Amino acid sequence: MNRHAITLLMLYVTQYIGVGFITIGLVAILRAGGTPLETLGALTLIGLVWPLKVLWAPLLDRYGSRSRGHYRSWLLVLQSGLVVTLLALLPFDPPGARLGAVVLVCTVYVLLSATQDIAVDAIAVRLLAQDERGTGNGVQLAGVSLGTVLGGGVCLVAYDRLGWAAAVLLLAGLTAAGLVTVWRFREPERLDRLPGAGDAYRALLSVFGQPGARQWTFAVVTLLYVGSGAAWALVTPALVDAGWSQARIGTVTGVVVSIPAVVAGLVAGGLVGRFGRGRVLAGAGSLLALAVLGLLPLLGGAAPAAGTVLALCAFMAAYTAVNVVVYTVNMDYSRPRTGGTDFTMLSAVGLAVSFVAASAGLAAAAWIGYPAVAAGSVVVLAGGIALGLRHQRRHGPAPVPAPQLKDDHATA
Repeated sequence: MNRHAITLLMLYVTQYIGVGFITIGLVAILRAGGTPLETLGALTLIGLVWPLKVLWAPLLDRYGSRSRGHYRSWLLVLQSGLVVTLLALLPFDPPGARLGAVVLVCTVYVLLSATQDIAVDAIAVRLLAQDERGTGNGVQLAGVSLGTVLGGGVCLVAYDRLGWAAAVLLLAGLTAAGLVTVWRFREPERLDRLPGAGDAYRALLSVFGQPGARQWTFAVVTLLYVGSGAAWALVTPALVDAGWSQARIGTVTGVVVSIPAVVAGLVAGGLVGRFGRGRVLAGAGSLLALAVLGLLPLLGGAAPAAGTVLALCAFMAAYTAVNVVVYTVNMDYSRPRTGGTDFTMLSAVGLAVSFVAASAGLAAAAWIGYPAVAAGSVVVLAGGIALGLRHQRRHGPAPVPAPQLKDDHATA
């Protein structure tokens, strides 16, 4: 793994540690303290901040410090903000007693984390050469999964053994490691002209004007995310119906499945560089479809522990590998001058599709049952794989030029 990949890994891990804690650890802590399920459901709405980041992504492409590094100057502020925001949770012990304040702090954290994601993605667009994009995006998704394990698993164990203050301090300390990475990172100077604010916002739509971009985003990615999103949405209610406890569900779906996802992200990234985007998409997509079929015993009402965990791990590993390809092609379409805006916009479409697919999948399951929705998901995934292969044959791996950099100095 080269120094660019290590830098990106550290940044992605540390920005997702808090997200993992909020979505898994905090939910478990609040539930154990008696917080109603309806309230916990409302807490998940904080995640809606994430797709909205496309609205301010152009500002990060337009404004930045030349002396400190265009995107590095953003990271210095945002990474520091993540640490401070986590420390702001210290007084709220137990968190359920002042839930309104806790939700407010968590919302600020997610806002900062989503904004940092724009800057890190833009740096990746500019640093990674065409043959490094698979590895870079594999590192990104591995970092997301590892951050989830640390925040949702390790910090939850710290809370259980040592209490709230210890868990929060551990969160802040792990996140501060990313700040060290930012301080040591030297962003190559930009040689291209900075986009004006109007140009940056116009990039939200002009990115789709590139050859094959609309087909990729609105056909291939949409089918892949509808198929996977609808199937995954069935998992939690099916586990509840099978009698699994909330704690067990959270541990398995939030922490256990993230471990093979880390490995899958790194492996898939290397395979993309060796075999190409199309072949890896075909292989990973086929494994994802098989994993959905492997969930049929659970969706049919039986949930043997070993078989269910194995099927869920296979699903998440294959889904991560598919995402490596999706993000790599998204990066192919991200122009260096507006990298943050382009990558964010392309990714936001997929994220929005996932939300809609999850809702539609659950609604359909109420009418036709879990297994029928899963079968439909497999068919949709097959369509996405076929169109993805066709897209790659017609449009190739790199429709945009490599970034212009003055130098190549970066340290982890």
